Amino acid sequence: MRVLERVRPTWRCQCRRRLGGATGLLGLTLLAGCAPGEVSSSGEAPAETPALGADTGVVSLTDVAESVGLEFLHVNGMSGEFYFNEMVGAGAALFDYDNDGDLDAYLVQGHMQGPDVAPGDASFGPGLQGPLTDRLYRNDLQTTGSGASGLGFTDVTDQSGIDARGYGMGVAAADYDNDGWVDLYVSNFGSNQLWRNNGDGTFSDVTVSTGTDDARWSVSSAFVDYDRDGWLDLYVGNYVNYRVANNVECFHNIRTYCGPHGFVPVPDRFLRNRGDGTFEDVTAVSQIGREYGPALGVATADLNGDGWIDIYVANDLAENRSWMNQGDGTFVNTAQFNGSALNEAGDPEAGMGVDAGDFDGDGDEDLFISHLITQTNTLYVNDGSGLFEDRSVRSGLGPPSLPFTGFGTAWFDYDNDGWLDLLVANGAVDLLPELVQAQDPYPLHQRNQLFRNLGNARFEDVSDQAGLEFERSEVSRGAAFGDIDNDGDVDVLLTNNNGPARLLLNGADNGHHWIGLRMVGDTENRDMLGTRVAVFRDDRQSIWRRVRSDGSYASANDPRVLVGLGTSSRVTAVRAVWPDNRTEEWTDVVVDQWTTLEKGTGSTPQP
Repeated sequence: MRVLERVRPTWRCQCRRRLGGATGLLGLTLLAGCAPGEVSSSGEAPAETPALGADTGVVSLTDVAESVGLEFLHVNGMSGEFYFNEMVGAGAALFDYDNDGDLDAYLVQGHMQGPDVAPGDASFGPGLQGPLTDRLYRNDLQTTGSGASGLGFTDVTDQSGIDARGYGMGVAAADYDNDGWVDLYVSNFGSNQLWRNNGDGTFSDVTVSTGTDDARWSVSSAFVDYDRDGWLDLYVGNYVNYRVANNVECFHNIRTYCGPHGFVPVPDRFLRNRGDGTFEDVTAVSQIGREYGPALGVATADLNGDGWIDIYVANDLAENRSWMNQGDGTFVNTAQFNGSALNEAGDPEAGMGVDAGDFDGDGDEDLFISHLITQTNTLYVNDGSGLFEDRSVRSGLGPPSLPFTGFGTAWFDYDNDGWLDLLVANGAVDLLPELVQAQDPYPLHQRNQLFRNLGNARFEDVSDQAGLEFERSEVSRGAAFGDIDNDGDVDVLLTNNNGPARLLLNGADNGHHWIGLRMVGDTENRDMLGTRVAVFRDDRQSIWRRVRSDGSYASANDPRVLVGLGTSSRVTAVRAVWPDNRTEEWTDVVVDQWTTLEKGTGSTPQP
């Protein structure tokens, strides 16, 4: 068991003033967002779950991207041609590429498009000439013996060897070759790329030699050990058969972006890791190739509690797929049967972001999917056997989402009270009439939302109480979640389509305790994706979490597990149910610090 002491930054983030100005791009404008000012941090909730801004301290998420050197501007290449793919991306990853104990950042980039544009061109505007590529930022978090620290990022793309010039959509992060270094799989509008981490600060493009390319339009992907052989396999979610050269015009009173119904969906791809550095295509053998839709979101979890990881796919304006792992290398789509294919009214929805997590504390994985404007975001509650019920309205999550189009999202306990909350990154895909009327240069921007779990199967929309960053109006897409400064709360890396990335640093200071866990293998020092972790408290019910890097939208999350404990100051045990279904337990894990638990170092739990 290895311990990383708790780090407390010596600086505090202050609210920014309203941002003004704009950056020209081919005569258009990149939205910088605006903030009218701070808002009240009041609210009411049951006594056992104090409201935002109550006596335990204000919880705020503050953008520090520019001040810490994470200056990234996404370019979608819009030129007035309304190319379908330009408003879909892009995602981001939080992962530790250099094994120094803190999270680095990978941001996916777009570029100009069209018959007269060279591949990778940025624009004809100042400051953006030449090829655009994805960017890798190293986290230079500094810690001294006294515990003081400072957060800062350095762009190390050039020295890393990563040359990702495709029209980027998303990224998945995991150690596919079990060498102890996290690798990257980048999904593109076009050929994908697998970047192998060489362990010396550089990466190599091994797409061809591993057999992992897919030339179709891929958005979200996920690493998952579906056959429990100790090697991570790869699920690639593909969208529709669209090419810029065959662009069509779509109208909704005025010309706007097309939707998926005008194009034929293409099959997803499922790749099995052979354990020798190569993958084999098992799309057909696994039965996953039998059914497919326009896939945008992918999440992996054991949905029915049988010990085998399942795969859930959110499709755009088509029924979702719930691929249940049969344990013999095959999958069966049970979404129509288990209640997660369609909403309560029996309608397919425009699934974008998706995540699985135990929001109600009953030990099973529930599903949340973000959707299109006028549709509600959907909460599917698991009964423990893999059967789901749509409780979007009753939970309080549905109605507030009607005016928004949601993308990146995840279950995360932002206030460390032991209950999973939700953030939804919003941004329209169809031009918003009120913004068009106001002659807005990019009339798709919307506010993001934060929902607080009240601990009684209901949520409160606390966006208006969450400060400056939830007053900004931008075209948000990807969202990666993780503890960027190792201080024991979850931060968020947000991407904006045709706009700046935001790093929302969590300023939780409410006295709640926490426990941070990195779960690694015994023969391979990799994060054990799919592991279920239970934290037992002596004064309250146990808390179940899952080791995962997938979920959200086109993004990769911190694979470490951070569990908020509320007022509990100690835990009696931490239990791991590893991907191979073996179980171990530790009784000496300390609260309020990060600890690494290695498979094989725990004890067998008592019955």
